[in-house]
Amino acid sequence: MKPPALRDWMPSNRTLAVAPPFLWLALFLLVPFLLVLKISFAELQFGIPPYTALAEFKDEAIQFSLHLRGYILLFTDSLYLATYLNSLKMAAITTVCCVLIGYPMAYYIARSSPAVRNVLLLGVILPFWTSLLLRVYAWVGILRNDGLLNKLLMSLGIISSPLEIYRTDLAVYIGLVYAYLPFFILPLYANLVKMDLRLLEAAYDLGARPWQAFWRITVPLSRPGVIAGAMLVFIPSVGEYVIPEMLGGADTLMMGRVMWNEFFNNADWPMASAVTCVMVLLLLVPLALFQYNQVRQEEAARGARA
Repeated sequence: MKPPALRDWMPSNRTLAVAPPFLWLALFLLVPFLLVLKISFAELQFGIPPYTALAEFKDEAIQFSLHLRGYILLFTDSLYLATYLNSLKMAAITTVCCVLIGYPMAYYIARSSPAVRNVLLLGVILPFWTSLLLRVYAWVGILRNDGLLNKLLMSLGIISSPLEIYRTDLAVYIGLVYAYLPFFILPLYANLVKMDLRLLEAAYDLGARPWQAFWRITVPLSRPGVIAGAMLVFIPSVGEYVIPEMLGGADTLMMGRVMWNEFFNNADWPMASAVTCVMVLLLLVPLALFQYNQVRQEEAARGARA
């Protein structure tokens, strides 16, 4: 039997192309998560670092100790359960608002002429040129009781007393939708602009009304863009910290604020790490199942076409 040549052991060009991104993700995503996971099983102590080691060499033996205080407290304390549920609720409502607002915008941009399209895309991307902190702080000046919005409405005689928007959940929703709306519009626009318009023309020739062609052709074909944009909105919204801290009230419970308080105010790193790990699992497990289902459906579709 002929021994394998040296080039058979060499990685293919495809492997070399995807290796750097995977190494980058492993270095800056997987390794930090494993460190946080390790801290979540430690015990709180006063000192530097503020947590105990998982393995300790004592009496000529290595002793391992896994402490589950943080995870037990997460599932027994109603405050943490309410925080998780409220974070998921606010992220879901934000995603729905972005879908309702962003789909018409992305559709209009994709169907505009190239010159107008570039201007509209610039308007969508323009907020990224300014720091998120400054943009959220601008909303503070707009929504507070003596802010621009209340002054404008009172000067027009629409209201007689200031609206209580600042430091409420409504203000947080406004900030979240404003901050993450471009993340929904851009992937959906990229999907809509590549759509074959001859399909719509064929539907019109077959007697379909415009709204029927839109509902039966445009919406199904744009579903990948909607899903991608919704994920880009939902995932970061769950762990958002800056917007709830600056626009929300004291009773606005979101995971980002809880993690910050546990890390920096209470100096309880194991508890904060447990909160982080559970939040990551809540987001990654459904995404992994969804991706697995999508792959199965694509394989079934290929098999049916073959």
